[in-house]
Amino acid sequence: MAVRSEPRWFKSSYSGGSGTECVECARAHGCTLVRDSSRADGPVIGVRARAWQAFIEGLTAEA
Repeated sequence: MAVRSEPRWFKSSYSGGSGTECVECARAHGCTLVRDSSRADGPVIGVRARAWQAFIEGLTAEA
């Protein structure tokens, strides 16, 4: 039986450097989790893998 672990959160490289605009992400089965790092116990948004990929591709196309 597989043991389920807590998500491993990491700060987005697109977050601001002032500490006030931090977004954290974590990979989960079939999706990416997103939350406000200043509210770690707050709401979490789950984004399906294909939608997340399209989002990232859109960001890199604009850079």
